[in-house]
Amino acid sequence: QNVRIDPSSISFSMWKDIPVPFYMSVYLFEVLNPKETLQGAKPVLNQRGPYVYREFRYKTNITFHDNDTVSFMEYRQLFFQPDMSSGSEEEYIVVPNILMMGAAVMMENLPSFVKLLLSGALASLKQEAFMNRTVGEILWGYEDPLLDTINMIVPGLIPFKGKFGLFVEFNNSNSGLFTVYTGMKNISRVHMVDSWNGLKKVNYWRSSECNMINGTAGEMWPPFMSPTSLEFYSPDACRSMTLVYEQSGKFEGVPIYRFVAPKTLFANGTDYPPNEGFCPCMQSGIQNVSTCRLNAPMFISHPHFYNADPALVDAVEGLHPSKDQHALFLDVHPMTGIPMNCSIKLQLNQYIKRVSGIIQTGKIKPVVLPLLWFAESGSIEGTVLKQFYTNLVLIPSLMDYLQYIFLGLSVPLIISAAVLM
Repeated sequence: QNVRIDPSSISFSMWKDIPVPFYMSVYLFEVLNPKETLQGAKPVLNQRGPYVYREFRYKTNITFHDNDTVSFMEYRQLFFQPDMSSGSEEEYIVVPNILMMGAAVMMENLPSFVKLLLSGALASLKQEAFMNRTVGEILWGYEDPLLDTINMIVPGLIPFKGKFGLFVEFNNSNSGLFTVYTGMKNISRVHMVDSWNGLKKVNYWRSSECNMINGTAGEMWPPFMSPTSLEFYSPDACRSMTLVYEQSGKFEGVPIYRFVAPKTLFANGTDYPPNEGFCPCMQSGIQNVSTCRLNAPMFISHPHFYNADPALVDAVEGLHPSKDQHALFLDVHPMTGIPMNCSIKLQLNQYIKRVSGIIQTGKIKPVVLPLLWFAESGSIEGTVLKQFYTNLVLIPSLMDYLQYIFLGLSVPLIISAAVLM
């Protein structure tokens, strides 16, 4: 009863305004040899950061429906934490000219005169394949006249205006309209997604299975979990994701199941046929998300290409994949389905290459180049943890002891009653 989405339940306030302090740590990859890379050399990368942001999440437009569901929109706000960061947002970093290189690849198969127009526009705007921008500009956006120019040359190619940045739409934004089950009628369905933005399925991918919206919204799961797997729909990844059980343990004395990403999560269709619907694929370990990112040549993966084809790591210098640093995990209390501790990590990559007819791309060899990776981490602590421990560890343990005490006391009484009879 206390894990249902019901204003009278204990967990409702936790669900509505998440009390857990979340932090997003961002690591950017700077290119140390941009001139050599432009001439066909292997890119040499250096990881910078973390740049840490305190993340606040809250729900609005909470609407209960007659079919045992509730709709809501969850917003997130991010605030830079200088004391927790290794560097400031004002630092300059050399990275690919993401907008220019993306547009070049997107225009590769267009007529030569269109690419010639773009080359001329890039020259007049003094745009180059690599740019030196501040951390704040790369993440949160900068004014770029190239946006208007591209939309003039190829209308609708990049259908947005204003600032361009990797996280420009991330802050003060919502994750879409989720409709989930409340568990009032069927507790085994609590938190399971009924629809997202009114959709029962998305249409980004090439198979019905890959387009399915499975699991929860990624915040809580139904109680009485089994040590097998859990699913959730991620709007950021544009897909449902399945994590698998790794081990049992305890977090601050509270029993947990740890779930991790299987090696097949971002595998290509050759290595894992069910993922064929996410293709066209390249090497295993990266997922093409161009269909849900305005057809831009973008890929997601684990940080440093952890669990990916070694060829991806070998194509650049400066990556050091490690399970301890780059694997994601989720620790969930199995009785309630409430996460106790988590660290969700993803890397954003861009496919860059020489495009014939666009001189600014030089002799760049085709490569999936890491741009940044981030970890969203949080754990239950303070008074919330104390309440959790008391209600879900101490009291159940006390009840277990009491039942044995009562059983022990009842045995002599039963024997005495049998003797008297």
